[in-house]
Amino acid sequence: MSSILVFPGQGSQAVGMGKELYENNPDARAVFDEVDDALNQKLSDIIFNGPMEDLTLTTNVQPAIMAVSIAMLRASGTPLTEYVAGHSLGEYTALCAAGALSVADTARLLRLRGDAMQRAVPVGEGLTAVILGLDIEKVREICAQTDCDVANDNSPGQVVISGAKDVVEATMALAKEAGAKRAMPLALSVPVHCRIQAPAAEEMRAALENIEIKTPKAILISNKTAAPMSDPAEIKEALVYQITHGVHWRESVLKMHELGITETVEVGPGSVLTGLTPRICSDMTAKKLEI
Repeated sequence: MSSILVFPGQGSQAVGMGKELYENNPDARAVFDEVDDALNQKLSDIIFNGPMEDLTLTTNVQPAIMAVSIAMLRASGTPLTEYVAGHSLGEYTALCAAGALSVADTARLLRLRGDAMQRAVPVGEGLTAVILGLDIEKVREICAQTDCDVANDNSPGQVVISGAKDVVEATMALAKEAGAKRAMPLALSVPVHCRIQAPAAEEMRAALENIEIKTPKAILISNKTAAPMSDPAEIKEALVYQITHGVHWRESVLKMHELGITETVEVGPGSVLTGLTPRICSDMTAKKLEI
């Protein structure tokens, strides 16, 4: 059996995640301490104790999920697989796990990413929503009518859309008319992976110019291309690209199967990706990393 380590994105957070690891494992504790130092903030206190409304702020939740994921990986001693992948912010975590980015640089980049995304679209002006029960082609057809963006192609029958609030609401209404089982907003403080995040993409481009990305020790399955990627220059461009373009997760999992991978191992809080794998490819299995 060939496995791949996969790392989750926003939505997997919970107050108290990683706290037991911090208290009982020195390798995990070192990760949280490094993130706190890099951000000059006790982010670990928010992760462990909340409140939830502070944890879910984009500026906090992005480095928080990365910190928990890397802490779990290091505490478990799990060896690196030939390939790695991550959903949205999880792509940064995957690169950190593969040695392309330091923990400190990853935390600072994700803090900047969260802040830049919030600056780009004032609270209340954007919206992200999930459409259930329609295939990706139908959702794209509807989005073309409303000028909405497809943010995540997660699995057959689960597509996330994003953009200006009125545009997303109009798209949700058309999706329901087209037979969607559900069309509902997601509890995110910013719209994700859409064109109105262009200012945030430019901020990330400038920030990445000053960060060294090494050739990863495991090949990345890219959100941008749903294909293997290992060149640092291409990786930087892909990290900028994903701010304004959708995550090709369904296609990424299909590429994993094509490469001979038979199992995804989700490293981090929650089990969102574990649930998606068998829905995308029935020939693959999925599990959570157990510590």
